[in-house]
Amino acid sequence: MKLLKASWLICVDENSTIIKDGAIFFDDKIKDFGTIESLKAKYKDIEIEDLGENSVLMPGLINSHVHLEFSSNSTTLSYGNFMLWLNSVIVNREALVEKSSTKLISEKLNEMLHGGTTSIGAISSYGFEIEACKNSPINTVLFSEVIGSKSDMIDTLFSDFKARLNSVKNNASKSFIPAIAIHSPYSVHPFLVREAVRVAKEENLSVSTHFLESSEEFEWLHKDEGKFLEFFKNFLGQEKSVTRPMEFLQQFSGIKNLSFTHCVEASDNDLQKIKELDAVINHCPTSNRVLNNKRLEIEKLIDVDYSIGTDGLSSNNSLQMFDELRNAMMIHTNLNINDLAQDLIKAATTNGAKALGLNKGRIKKDYDADIIVCKLPDELKNEKELCTQVILHTKEVSRVYINGEQYV
Repeated sequence: MKLLKASWLICVDENSTIIKDGAIFFDDKIKDFGTIESLKAKYKDIEIEDLGENSVLMPGLINSHVHLEFSSNSTTLSYGNFMLWLNSVIVNREALVEKSSTKLISEKLNEMLHGGTTSIGAISSYGFEIEACKNSPINTVLFSEVIGSKSDMIDTLFSDFKARLNSVKNNASKSFIPAIAIHSPYSVHPFLVREAVRVAKEENLSVSTHFLESSEEFEWLHKDEGKFLEFFKNFLGQEKSVTRPMEFLQQFSGIKNLSFTHCVEASDNDLQKIKELDAVINHCPTSNRVLNNKRLEIEKLIDVDYSIGTDGLSSNNSLQMFDELRNAMMIHTNLNINDLAQDLIKAATTNGAKALGLNKGRIKKDYDADIIVCKLPDELKNEKELCTQVILHTKEVSRVYINGEQYV
């Protein structure tokens, strides 16, 4: 059992509770929390560890959407336009994946750990990150991805997907959890969507999918027009999309833990359906900006939770969550910065846990003890600015606990 005391405790609960001179009592689960005075009175024989002046205790960060298989990219891929980027991925994919070794991915995971990330939702196209993820202390929900829109390839594509999913299941543990990703409505045949969803329901697996990331995708899915038309004609001999957005969304009814990534081109009707599905939107602000896609209008997400993902180094220069939170704070310029910062912390903890189906992301009794410690550079004068100051000033954290074990 451990009893930690900090200058500030960010609970990320239903009331957005912040406790000055707060403390947490925990082993692998959070047993109790509150002011240090209240916990000292209840646990008189437990030694208190004081984390020092200007310290902040909070839940570990959850990166709900990350691609690790392109971790070798820095300046290879093209930015500024979605189709330009996509074509550069196709040209350079094999070389980048080959260079993204287990050693490199392990190094990136260790960097993420020191940046306060305690859980990730990793999208896996090939399964090459399995070894690194299962050996990392970071909790990994590994989404084996199904992709392919050609009807004559369905059986082969589904068999490949099942083999990769089984490989993850064979390595499953408390901190390495199998899940299913469906690449996108434009790239997955409805039959494959249906069968993957069926497997997810039967095995109670979380599901994630990209959805309406770009204007090119919007034009193709709604009108069979735009730059995707040339792309599909050249690569797959297709002149019509395999599904429409609402048809795609309707296939996900009954999935318990469901997330849609990007959604920057989603209509009000799409968002209403996502709300009905009780799904989370994975918000990847840096990736959206780098590829010159729209800003996710989070102010329009009425009763739709959003989480935070870094996407991969194919469309980002960092996998660090505090970098992503700073970028998010800077692009949503129409929102009050202190209110936004509080929402972003919730998105990067509680909402990420919802997307991934984890008992994490808040300081609450019986939740997993995934806890990080940050240090502010000076005394905080205004409690309402705590989340803002944490996001602005945290590059690396001073401690990381995952399931009660200290790793940093």
